[in-house]
Amino acid sequence: MSETHILNPDDSGWDLPEPFILPVTVAADDIDDFDHANNSVYLKWADRTAWAHWEADGYTRDDCRNLDRGMAILRTEADYLGHCRKGEEIACAVWIARSDGKLRAERWYQFRRLSDGETVFRAVTRLVCFQLSTGRPARLVEGFARHYGKPDETLSQAADALDARLKRG
Repeated sequence: MSETHILNPDDSGWDLPEPFILPVTVAADDIDDFDHANNSVYLKWADRTAWAHWEADGYTRDDCRNLDRGMAILRTEADYLGHCRKGEEIACAVWIARSDGKLRAERWYQFRRLSDGETVFRAVTRLVCFQLSTGRPARLVEGFARHYGKPDETLSQAADALDARLKRG
């Protein structure tokens, strides 16, 4: 399987349509005593992918401070489906697959190994918007509403179908 093909958002191996994809390479300091990437590293990659997605939409971390808003993780469900070894390249995909358009959203992840296209990780992170200055939940403001707002119907339906297939929902 072509590595370039896997990095293509139209590749049929992605769980959901139109992913944002960040390629990462498994580094030596990602490796644990069992000679594969430690489970905590997948969450680090998820965080890196989420920020890259935010920045690809034209926003910065300073925008969060200026808007007095952030997204807090309420819950993360993660499925570790395969091992990643030093030097392997991983395509980390993310979607804002669900949102009420007001306060809550879900960020969905799928990581695939470039060498064979195998899915090695899936996760769903449930988020709530909060006001940085108070730490309290707060409505999505402009910028946040564009990035974390309600996804189009095709993505929502695909997320529902994936939930049913994986028996998560």
